[in-house]
Amino acid sequence: MSSTIPFPIRTPQRRPLRVSLSRLPPLNSLRAFVVAARHMSFSKASSELHVTPAAISQQIRQLEEQLDCELFRRSSRALALTEEGQACLPGLTEAFEKIVEALERIDATQETGPLTVSVAPSFAAKWLVPRLENFREVHPEIDVQIGAVMHIVDFTSEDVDCAIRYGAGGYDDLFAERILQETVFPVCSPLLLQNGAPPRHPADLGRFTLLHDASPDQDPSCPDWGMWLRAAGAHAVEVSRGLRFNQSSLVLEAAIAGQGVALAKGQLAAEDLRTGRLVRPFNVEQKLDFAYYLVCPRRKTSLAKVAAFRRWLHAQAGRDEMLDITPIAAAE
Repeated sequence: MSSTIPFPIRTPQRRPLRVSLSRLPPLNSLRAFVVAARHMSFSKASSELHVTPAAISQQIRQLEEQLDCELFRRSSRALALTEEGQACLPGLTEAFEKIVEALERIDATQETGPLTVSVAPSFAAKWLVPRLENFREVHPEIDVQIGAVMHIVDFTSEDVDCAIRYGAGGYDDLFAERILQETVFPVCSPLLLQNGAPPRHPADLGRFTLLHDASPDQDPSCPDWGMWLRAAGAHAVEVSRGLRFNQSSLVLEAAIAGQGVALAKGQLAAEDLRTGRLVRPFNVEQKLDFAYYLVCPRRKTSLAKVAAFRRWLHAQAGRDEMLDITPIAAAE
């Protein structure tokens, strides 16, 4: 009986890759790979780089041909990095970040020039904008550009120096510093309380229209009226009716106009409380887990304009903590 001797299977050998500064692949192809790998999508990469998905695909294909290996596994459902793609992605990502950082250092020693700040519309309207005149007085050499947007800014694709975010903290790969803690409590216009007895306890709110904040801040620690009243022991107050708004600033404006009682975030209501446009009918509040954070890429902290804004924010936050807004019921 004869036996067969298996021949070893020969796999094609990839040619050695010889790379030098004078023989680098095109930077556009490398950039297309890094952005596509971050999104795991050619179409999202094309949107960020303002080219067509076909151009992204072609650039990456040319890169793979030059490197003599596949960087992505392509399927009808999704992209996946190959072993070679996983091996080179961290270094390429860091290299492009270093390029951006090096170019931004041109402005690092300049205190002039616009400071671009991204912030949620309600925080911009009710907290930041009323205080900006003070920043201009302290730093007249710095022009400020405020972008009031609902979405979370993408520092890799948007021209933004820093952002003020409301959240739980722990922002990956970013410098994040807590600026303001937040609480919630009822507020209303002093005009609303002129006709009849003011509410002295949470249970008294059944006699007033409730203003509801339906803003999409995704804060699990922030109660709605039903949760807040139950925690305060006012189980009999009807909470299904009232006015609802999709931004916190609109809730406060409705309260200022005397349309009802709002369950307000304290930092957003601080300026209106200080000026007397709003009052606290009684001293019951709930502390929230979320807070306001100054967030920016770590490399941005070396910019003089960002450092100046950071110091100013802390000074303003300290000023707010010293405010004593006495509830009406406690003062009587």
